[in-house]
Amino acid sequence: MKQRMQALFLFMFCPLFFKNSFSQVNSPTNITDKKWWKESIVYQIYPRSFKDSDGDGIGDLKGLLSELDYVKSLGINAVWLNPIYSSPNDDNGYDVSDYRSIMHDFGTMADFDALLNGMHERGIKLVMDLVVNHSSDEHEWFRQSRSSRNNPYRDYYHWWNAENGKPPYRYSLFDVNGDAWMYDSLTNAYYLHYFSRKQPDLNWENPKLRGEVYDIMKFWADKGVDGFRLDAFQFAAKDTTFPIFPQGFEKNFVLYYATQGNLHGYLQEMNKEVLSKYNVMSVAEGAGNSFTDAHNLVDANRHELNMAYAFDGVDIARPEGYSVLHFKEVFTRWDSAFANNGWLSVFLANHDQARLVSRFGNDGPAFRELSSKMLSTFILTMRGTPYYYNGDELGMTNAGFDKIEDYRDVQTLNEYQHQKNVGGDLQKFLKRKQFESRDNGRTPFQWNGSKNAGFTSGTPWIAVNKNYKNIHAALQEKDPNSCLNYFKSLVKLRNDNKPILVYGKYTLLDKNNPAVYAYTRENEGQKMLILLNFSPANAAASIQLKMSNAQLLLSNYKAAPFVDKEKSIITLKPYQAVIYQL
Repeated sequence: MKQRMQALFLFMFCPLFFKNSFSQVNSPTNITDKKWWKESIVYQIYPRSFKDSDGDGIGDLKGLLSELDYVKSLGINAVWLNPIYSSPNDDNGYDVSDYRSIMHDFGTMADFDALLNGMHERGIKLVMDLVVNHSSDEHEWFRQSRSSRNNPYRDYYHWWNAENGKPPYRYSLFDVNGDAWMYDSLTNAYYLHYFSRKQPDLNWENPKLRGEVYDIMKFWADKGVDGFRLDAFQFAAKDTTFPIFPQGFEKNFVLYYATQGNLHGYLQEMNKEVLSKYNVMSVAEGAGNSFTDAHNLVDANRHELNMAYAFDGVDIARPEGYSVLHFKEVFTRWDSAFANNGWLSVFLANHDQARLVSRFGNDGPAFRELSSKMLSTFILTMRGTPYYYNGDELGMTNAGFDKIEDYRDVQTLNEYQHQKNVGGDLQKFLKRKQFESRDNGRTPFQWNGSKNAGFTSGTPWIAVNKNYKNIHAALQEKDPNSCLNYFKSLVKLRNDNKPILVYGKYTLLDKNNPAVYAYTRENEGQKMLILLNFSPANAAASIQLKMSNAQLLLSNYKAAPFVDKEKSIITLKPYQAVIYQL
């Protein structure tokens, strides 16, 4: 059971195991080449939980449109929108049944067009989630594919004929039994699904399938969308001979699933056919198994994607806590590997993780606001494009669900059923899910203190967090010291200082400090110092920099930290975050 959970955790946070040494690629690109997607702050919106306009308990496009002024007020300039395509909703839209239509729950194509226009009128770019490692089993391609072995769509998916025996074991991330091969009696064959049984994997080795995907991308790009985030795409290429993997491979299955076969060839083809023809941003979920893999995805001379979205950092948080030294090492290592070439995403939360402050900070009443502000400071002062998940600007917390009936996520529900089938400790399982379940990040956005936090007039599809009366946007907009207004100040600081905070050099200070993360950002003679106390106690940092002319730009405390100028030591209060201009 422990092995199964380790494998499941490995996928959800896609850690990278850098056993290969990083080698510099040829024809380096200038890291300071200015691009809109480098300078953007990407705000991720989970539409099902953002704002409901019609009282059915499900967030929709009209609801999002009604709150675009709020989104604009944050100062961000790009939105990543989770899938809104037609879907039976087995995995909350990540099982697409029609890539050119809108899910009924979310509205109509006319609603989408109005939303896109509304964003562009406000200077906000829209990045779409493109889910093409797999489709829904209710997609017409799959209906045709499973109808007969001779159907023209048969090779749009991966099939193994039953007369050849049982196919070599492949691990499934969402399947109750962990088996990625599902038997289908209609043609006496098995189909492959790395995720749930209702998400059959697409066969990217088939050029007709690839052409279909490129046409879908052109459809949305012609509408004016500004980018694509390729969901689970590092798993898209597969060895279709399906060799036998070593026993126990699922403990580290990313090594066998990620960046296999001709993945880079497919991305170069995608770039040639679509991405190079539009001014769109492109980012793939995951970044392979080494820095070389990651660079091969994003170095400009290879003509593949714009930026890497690596999960090494979000793997750090655990229920029992995490090491700040490890945290610093991971992010410093990634920055150093991309100091000259390529471009990174910087994030600590998304729809596949629990809440930011509950995982990396301290969501208790004494420290929730302070640690939330501290974590936001980190995300928005690192080099790379920051991705920020909706609701984290309010310091929204984990939901505290204590019954399986509270959950909606297919991964949590199937894992609970598996635990039940094998006689596992269900209370222990539920306790862990209170910390790590994806549903923690999917509870409705907390707009105000009215019923259902102002999210819906009906019954929400998933329960609103019980703390909404004390944590909501309307309350925080009026409070100059709120998490929300601190976030806005951070965004403005980054936008006003792009040469330093977007393109500037990153240097780690006081490397072995177990509580404080200290670093500088500098460019063209200008320098900023960022100090972050990740602990609930006072902590001192030795920075060895002249502070005589330092100007405090931003702090999450009213009082500045104590600076011993002679010893170059700065003492920070619990979860204090400060930014100095040197």
